[in-house]
Amino acid sequence: MVASISVRKSVAAAAAYYQHMGKDDYYAREGEAPGRWEGRAAERLSLEGSVSKSDFEAALEGLDPRTGERLILANGIAHTAGWDMTFSAPKSASVLWALSAETERQTIEAAHQNAVNKTLKHLENNHAWARRGRRGSIKERTAGLLVAAFDHHTSRDLDPQLHTHAFIFNLAPRHDGSWGAIVGRELYLAQKEAGRIYRAEFANGLERSGVEIAREADSFRVTTIPRDVERAFSKRREAIEKAAETYGYTSTKGMEMAALRTRKPKQEMNREALLSMWREEAKTLGFDLAKQQNLTPKPEIIQARGHEYSLEMRLNLDAKTAQTQAEKHARTQPQKAIQPPNIARLLQRLAVTLDGPSRMSGIRFSLRQKERNLERD
Repeated sequence: MVASISVRKSVAAAAAYYQHMGKDDYYAREGEAPGRWEGRAAERLSLEGSVSKSDFEAALEGLDPRTGERLILANGIAHTAGWDMTFSAPKSASVLWALSAETERQTIEAAHQNAVNKTLKHLENNHAWARRGRRGSIKERTAGLLVAAFDHHTSRDLDPQLHTHAFIFNLAPRHDGSWGAIVGRELYLAQKEAGRIYRAEFANGLERSGVEIAREADSFRVTTIPRDVERAFSKRREAIEKAAETYGYTSTKGMEMAALRTRKPKQEMNREALLSMWREEAKTLGFDLAKQQNLTPKPEIIQARGHEYSLEMRLNLDAKTAQTQAEKHARTQPQKAIQPPNIARLLQRLAVTLDGPSRMSGIRFSLRQKERNLERD
């Protein structure tokens, strides 16, 4: 559930990483390059859309993928190829994604990708430094980062695990237009901060789509997914914890060793087979997502003068009730009596007004649904 970071020291290791990313991603179609370009440095190099193998390898070599121009020199020191910063969704969000219908899966994944992109922009603006001078001894702010992002959806135990590998190239533009290697230590120092920003942005995105969440310290969980179901889809975590207990690992380094000891080769399985397997597993656990809240945004609530009405209830007030109210007002205040308005037209205008952003005084909108029935005469 944290943003992890690891280095790819050589160009050869990073090139193999690209192949690994494509093989792991069961969403990658045959003949289609995996990944997508992110970062302002990608814009400078006219890199957009999917990440091709040739463009990826050119950037690793410090070359402009479009022109072949050399952008940086090693300056006599071993050139680190880049860093893999991985953003992993809370397990409950991954399980919700796996058990939802296609449209809802797209909504959840879009919220995840948006959170990743916002975090990368934060790193660009606050923690990206380029080297300059003899042996890179001088550091200065970069004008952006070059990132290849690869979206994956499973753990090594074939549990649902929504996560993105963001490969940050050791290549960045300076503000004077020149290019240089970046200071990797700054990325490590920003790791925990990046994780917090990612989770906060992801939580906000899910809430906007109508998903109910509970915030826990600097993270969150989807309340629709029971904890026992969440745990059942966490086989990888259980394996690591068991290995840590067996070998007496307690430190962060020890847990990394436990992860390596329990690491399995990635298994290949197509999308539909995985989704079917996950639905069956949930069924054996006695969990049916359809009986829980769905991802449809909750009905809007109109609050005015201390009363709350759902948008649907408010617009469905029948003309007879509204007419009765108008006639009563005319009888009690004859000096201000007016002809009853065209109720249908008023309701139509109200619907149009409420369909878009509103600045009407005394009215505010809430996405939280409250079960309160409107009594009618």
